[in-house]
Amino acid sequence: MSGKTTTRADLTDAVYRSLGVSRNESALFVERILEEVASALERGETVKISSFGTFSVRSKKLRMGRNPKTGEEVPITPRRVITFRASHVLKEQINEALARGAADAAE
Repeated sequence: MSGKTTTRADLTDAVYRSLGVSRNESALFVERILEEVASALERGETVKISSFGTFSVRSKKLRMGRNPKTGEEVPITPRRVITFRASHVLKEQINEALARGAADAAE
């Protein structure tokens, strides 16, 4: 794996190169999309992006955990967590890229 992380700036640059709009407009597009996804998740809605995946919010109940240093039991507060489930299209795309990379490395 390359270890590279894709950032907002990378996404903005990709929009800029693909659409040919200004960098400022590209940044606004990216920010607006991310804001809309975050707002929907805050409301507890599921966000499905076709051929990419589904983001959803799951509620976790109060449970008991254990402090690994002391062994003491500690309550873990209830909270909401975000889950992501990749679509089969995205999974296939990633696996095909992995197979191509393995084939290129073997040559």
